[in-house]
Amino acid sequence: MAATAEIGIIGGSGFYTFLDEPERVAVETPFGAPSADLAIGEVAGRRVAFLPRHGEQHQHPPHRVNYRANLWALRSVGVRQVLGPCAVGSLREEYGPGTLVLPDQVIDRTWGRAHTVYDSEGPVVHVSLADPYCPRGRQVVLDSAGADTGVPVDGGTLVVVNGPRFSTRAESHWHTALGGTVIGMTGMPEASIARELALCYTTVAVITDHDAGVDQATAVSHAEVLKIFGENIDRLKVLLRRVIERLPAAEPDADATCSCRRALDGLPLPFELP
Repeated sequence: MAATAEIGIIGGSGFYTFLDEPERVAVETPFGAPSADLAIGEVAGRRVAFLPRHGEQHQHPPHRVNYRANLWALRSVGVRQVLGPCAVGSLREEYGPGTLVLPDQVIDRTWGRAHTVYDSEGPVVHVSLADPYCPRGRQVVLDSAGADTGVPVDGGTLVVVNGPRFSTRAESHWHTALGGTVIGMTGMPEASIARELALCYTTVAVITDHDAGVDQATAVSHAEVLKIFGENIDRLKVLLRRVIERLPAAEPDADATCSCRRALDGLPLPFELP
């Protein structure tokens, strides 16, 4: 029997392993290969598939990550709930390195990426993304946090830029003026493609630095991002394990009640989903 999972974890910069003695599963998708083979195992009695977003050697820069293949691969092994932690910069002086933020909104400033799985001939598919993150997933994260993990800032807007370069100070001021709370390079189109595949998707943003235009901050470096993320990876993993244990069981597709899982209701699709 092929390996299956109900919950997916997409690890960001500095987050390349999660499971003990997982089964490695190679998945082919219509969009090419995912960032790495899926690692499938158990956490708290739940079947989990882990995938490092940038690859096991951090070889895929943010604008070259195959977001479509990653999410398709997770869905194809049964995943219906996805947790996508990421490293971000802070656009707010009051939120410093080590702070966790649980965004409820996103501003997409990426370009040139494959932004949809529905770009073939057939019915045009327009999916709502008014609320880009799963409400149930966000609540479970909040309920699972404690003094040992840090309690995430509840709500905020993640600005997603194309990268791989960091922002200029002028751009940083602009992103703050737009209403941004944190800034990263991988949150889109990951969130929107998850919605296109009727997956519940929740991100936990780990602040590694103040962005260039905040508090006259020193320009950020990739080495510093990895250093600060590494200092916080253990408590992030503790939080994720608690979330995995507390997430409600994913209902069968036909019976799902979460709005994320019903995102495609009534829409004609050009192909069948896995």
